[in-house]
Amino acid sequence: MEMTLQLTIDCADPQRLVAFWSEALGYVPEPAPGGHATWRDFWAAAGVPEEELPAGAGDVPESIVDPAGQGPRVWFQQVPELKAVKNRIHLDLKVGGGRDVPLAVRTQRVSATVERLVQTGARVLRTTDEPDMGHYAVVLQDPEGNEFCVV
Repeated sequence: MEMTLQLTIDCADPQRLVAFWSEALGYVPEPAPGGHATWRDFWAAAGVPEEELPAGAGDVPESIVDPAGQGPRVWFQQVPELKAVKNRIHLDLKVGGGRDVPLAVRTQRVSATVERLVQTGARVLRTTDEPDMGHYAVVLQDPEGNEFCVV
């Protein structure tokens, strides 16, 4: 039996996180299946009653996919409650290249990615700069406060 992995992130504004995480991960908004113009069209064709779809639901994607088809699908599930505590799981965006890459190069790569993500709505929480240990990483929050690391 084949298994695939989907990452689901609870949120208040799926479209906002689709835009942010598409940029952060190099993913693209997931097109509606089966040649449908929108997800709303797809859901209507699948028999979902109109009253079960909130205003605007399905007009734009609530999920993103890896254009290379290798990474997991990420679905941003709208929920009524706001984030209240620290994440128990988080993403590490590994852009530095690993320990075989000189620390100065890894630091530059991490810093460039952090700068780009801050411009798209992330907020820096803290930086871990430990040159004696050969480590440099930055902890950020996405636009809804979900923590993630750039290393």
